[in-house]
Amino acid sequence: MRIGRVDHEGSPRAAVIDGEVARVLTTGIDVLDVLSADVVERERLAGRAEAELGLDEVRLLAPVEPPTMRDFSVFEQHIEGVIKDVNPEATVPPVWYESPFCYFTNPHALSGPGEDIPVPPGCRRLDFELEVAAVIGRAGRNLTPEESGEHIAGYTIFNDWSARDLQMAEMRLGLGMCKGKDFANTLGPWIVTADELEPYRDGDRLDLELSAEVNGSQLGTDTLANMAWSFPELVSYASRGTWVRPGDVLGSGTCGNGCLLELWGRRGRDFHAPLGPGDVVSLHVERIGTLTNAVVAGAESHVLPRARSGRRAPRSVAG
Repeated sequence: MRIGRVDHEGSPRAAVIDGEVARVLTTGIDVLDVLSADVVERERLAGRAEAELGLDEVRLLAPVEPPTMRDFSVFEQHIEGVIKDVNPEATVPPVWYESPFCYFTNPHALSGPGEDIPVPPGCRRLDFELEVAAVIGRAGRNLTPEESGEHIAGYTIFNDWSARDLQMAEMRLGLGMCKGKDFANTLGPWIVTADELEPYRDGDRLDLELSAEVNGSQLGTDTLANMAWSFPELVSYASRGTWVRPGDVLGSGTCGNGCLLELWGRRGRDFHAPLGPGDVVSLHVERIGTLTNAVVAGAESHVLPRARSGRRAPRSVAG
């Protein structure tokens, strides 16, 4: 089943996508209601449609509004290429092989298919990132990898847009990424339920073909089967000592050849210009679909002063 959200008569509504038709579900049925239901209940909810519209008649929204978004980085080829952008002789750091690390990104920067993506203030090296994201359908805590698969409701495409110049400057301090990743997270075009992808399972991975295009020209391809850790293992790690809850999104991280930064590291920075206004990015994932967005001009950066001295003596406190 393909589950999405559409703008119907000015309001966001859950919908089941059937071929080229969007079946808009009855008011009060949310995407999370469908995702968290068992198979029988899901079919019942999916049958409660009040309108059927062609996909060319509706505007698709991001298929879920996640309470949290974690992003991993589990493609070795991607890591290898990225670090060569800084040092051509560098190799994948040993710590990467130890654990599927992740960071939290901004759910308030959510966008959906077809939405324009403004260049973030101060950015001169805008990049896309081709990823697949698992969407949680059942809450869980301290899950084993064997248990975790039952908590994944489905999968969607994730474009983790990146301001590479801002990102690299921030990471020098060792606090991770903020404004380099804070401005746009695109999900879509819909969520494909996990059962629909079972025929493409290869062990605990999904063997789905991935490709990225800019302005109609293909830049790179990979398969989701190249993940160094499986999605159930990522869910297990994410739930360690805490909760994952319905609607949470867990990104795979960028696939091999899935962003400009990696290709700059492998082929040189003249290989392709950073993204700018007018560029159109299309990400394709087998059996899920295509996610397309255009880049537009963004706001200018507000100038802030450099750090000022704070070496003032503290006021004495009366005893």
